[in-house]
Amino acid sequence: MAGGEENYYGKHGRRAMLLCRAEVLPVTLLSAHPLPWQQEEAEGRAGTPQKYDPTFKGPIYDRGCTDIICCVLLMVAVVGYVAVGVVAWSQGDPRKVIYPTDSRGQFCGQTGTPNEKKPFLFYFNIMKCASPSVLLEFQCPTTQICVEKCPDRYLTYLQASAQNEEYYKQFCVPGFKSLKKSPPEVLRDGDCPAMITPSRPLARRCLPAISAKKGVIMVGNQTIFDDGRGHQRNVTDLVEGAKKANVVLEARQVAMKIFEDYTVSWYWIILGLVISMVVSLIFIVLLRFLAGIMVWVMIVLVILVLGYGIFHCYMEYAALKGQAGSDVSLKDLGFQTDFRVYLHLRQTWLAFMIILCITEVVIILLLIFLRKRILIAIALIKEASRAIGHIMTSLLFPLCTFFLVCLCIAYWASTAVFLSTSNEAIYKVFNETECNHSGTTCNPETFNTSNIAKQCPDARCLFAFYGGETAYHKYLIVFQIYNTFMFFWLANFVIGLGQVTLAGAFASYYWAFKKPDDMPAFPLFSSFGRALRYHTGSLAFGSLILAVVQIIRVLLEYLDHRLKAAENRFAKFLLTCMKCCFWCLEKFIKFLNRNAYIMIAIYGTNFCTSARNAFFLLMRNIIRVAVLDKVTDFLLFLGKLLIVGSVGILAFFFFTQRIKLIQDSTPSLNYYWVPILVGI
Repeated sequence: MAGGEENYYGKHGRRAMLLCRAEVLPVTLLSAHPLPWQQEEAEGRAGTPQKYDPTFKGPIYDRGCTDIICCVLLMVAVVGYVAVGVVAWSQGDPRKVIYPTDSRGQFCGQTGTPNEKKPFLFYFNIMKCASPSVLLEFQCPTTQICVEKCPDRYLTYLQASAQNEEYYKQFCVPGFKSLKKSPPEVLRDGDCPAMITPSRPLARRCLPAISAKKGVIMVGNQTIFDDGRGHQRNVTDLVEGAKKANVVLEARQVAMKIFEDYTVSWYWIILGLVISMVVSLIFIVLLRFLAGIMVWVMIVLVILVLGYGIFHCYMEYAALKGQAGSDVSLKDLGFQTDFRVYLHLRQTWLAFMIILCITEVVIILLLIFLRKRILIAIALIKEASRAIGHIMTSLLFPLCTFFLVCLCIAYWASTAVFLSTSNEAIYKVFNETECNHSGTTCNPETFNTSNIAKQCPDARCLFAFYGGETAYHKYLIVFQIYNTFMFFWLANFVIGLGQVTLAGAFASYYWAFKKPDDMPAFPLFSSFGRALRYHTGSLAFGSLILAVVQIIRVLLEYLDHRLKAAENRFAKFLLTCMKCCFWCLEKFIKFLNRNAYIMIAIYGTNFCTSARNAFFLLMRNIIRVAVLDKVTDFLLFLGKLLIVGSVGILAFFFFTQRIKLIQDSTPSLNYYWVPILVGI
């Protein structure tokens, strides 16, 4: 019996499949339980090699729960995550992201409110919007009011009080009357802005009317202005504030246009996805019978597709020669929400052409140097296609993983928006004379009839900041970090669950002596059940380690953003080194986790033991890892590139109305690349 098994494995095991990543398993499966011819090669290397067991039939069924503490920790964290989401949904108001609101929380232009005829939001001091907190809180730390129209001139309050006070009053707080106040008192109490600048509405917000003449940035044909407090300021201060105030608005506009494109092209997107899926299925089936021919045909087609891409980019580049505005550089153009503008620049097509040329040269060189290894990889791909033929449900299982990851993204995004819109306008008592209530919070609508106004006659209830003084508002940034951390943890958990499930299913195929008689009736569902029943804790452990590294990378990116304006080169150098180290650490942990999950699926050991065994196994078979894993990855990548490139080119010609036979059926889109990216 042992001899028969050796002959069987000797014939088929040497060509055993490389079932890698989300679709198939990596080379760890190939070497996880060595066969007789592998014993001598394994001995004398890192760790203790696994002894050959002729009775081993694949994934162990008699196993117990692993890493229970991490499983409990995950459950507690999920309960806390749900609690944060519920609190955020009860406190936040996502309409603040879409519609402008004044400092009292009233929506501008809303029917049935005092602001019904005031659709535009005006910022008292737009320069205060040049703060990173704007990106986090969706709020600008200055008084905001709703107005009928945006200002159309430069004017300070001191000038208006002597010349045109009626015009200026419409930009003061509602109900303002300056009969009893001097200009310094008005500015002190924040009743009116110190100055107004020429503005135009953008997404119903009044932002500086920025223009450029001969490369000089101007606002209202001026480069400097009086800030109303006796200082001359450059218009670049206004521009910087407008950029930060406008960043959320531009993102919203792009999101709305993308959503519109989805609504008019969703059926074409589904058709493109169906075409891609059918082509991929046919490709996999053909690999089972014509692996060698298919791989070489695929390589030639990839080279031809890239060559056509280079030719097309060159033709577009040449066609734009001499056209007005085509020589503008990408740097001078800057960021534009209408991405079609970039296609009218020669530099854009030149960049595409250079990228495609480099890709073409790299692929050709790799093919030249790896031509012998490709023959081995072809045999592995052929065996992998046979495995998929016995477990056809593995083709649909990645859709389940994709759906769960989408749920994680949706929950994280919605919770982040609700948390970001939970801030409120905080008003406090301001008084120049002695008052026991100075600095306490107040309500501007009822302040004049309150006891504080009676005890302190000259006190005022003025806007202080955006936020909140409850325990919830004080820990809002902590909730945001926790929300991001849990997103990483759950997303990594879902991906790990998919890897363990596929590993267990294909392991049952690999060690089956007679296929498919010795395989379980439903190998994929059996593996999925084992993973959830016994190894939720191990999956939680591995994904937790990866999530910690990822959240540290996010914090480092935040620090890098804050230090961009700093002059400390050593701090920048240190931060760059840390970012690089944690990037490498994340890649290593992903690689180690993937192989540890395979050992978990086969042997049912805990995460630490599986990770250690997987690491030593890889070290004992480092050459086999490099040859089988990477070369086959490269060939599979070429297959994906061929299918993606073909569908992408077809979608490009269709959505740009270049196919005359069906030109009338093409939907009108804001960004034609939206359905193309989804389709590929």
